[in-house]
Amino acid sequence: MIVVDSSVWVAHIRGLESEAVTKLLAITRDTSRVLVGDVVLLEILRGARSQQHAEHLHATLRQFQVVRMMDHKLAVLASKHSRILRARGIAIRRTVDLIIGTFCIAHGHELLHQDRDFTPMATHLGLLFV
Repeated sequence: MIVVDSSVWVAHIRGLESEAVTKLLAITRDTSRVLVGDVVLLEILRGARSQQHAEHLHATLRQFQVVRMMDHKLAVLASKHSRILRARGIAIRRTVDLIIGTFCIAHGHELLHQDRDFTPMATHLGLLFV
């Protein structure tokens, strides 16, 4: 399964072109391969210009499986990942990125992103990219 980070969804919504957006367009042809994390959904809907825009985005994203990305076990694991990275002098800027990365690692999912915070998670924690 492939988790798509909000950085890619937002770039696509804004009509920006990038390698990640091109990959997004290719993988979303098969909706069964893509997961939308609840925290990713929150980030996307939070940026909507209006209630109508939010409803449109929500309807679009509901065509994919929406999954819960955090529970007690993953919270503990994410905090461990943070300490491992911090011991190497690496600080993940946003907690939500740590949640997304940890979810993918724990479940063996690949991540499609365009956010530099995920690179050290791949290098030091085994996060897989599309």
